[in-house]
Amino acid sequence: MAKRARELSRQEKQVTKREKRDARSEEKTSLPVNHEDALMEEFARLSERYSAKQISGSEYASERERIFGELGLVTDE
Repeated sequence: MAKRARELSRQEKQVTKREKRDARSEEKTSLPVNHEDALMEEFARLSERYSAKQISGSEYASERERIFGELGLVTDE
């Protein structure tokens, strides 16, 4: 009987974790359009500043990573 109770408890925990994971996923994909537009504009300005050598490569990389993270994009560097 104890084994069955442990199994039920484990299954309930799995369901709870899955629901939390799904909720986080939905939050990430549901950015307001105006927020996405603002982030894309910020990235454009950042790229212009980098091209004009107004900021360092490391500053550019860290800001780009932050912006892409907020957009839900993954960078492979």
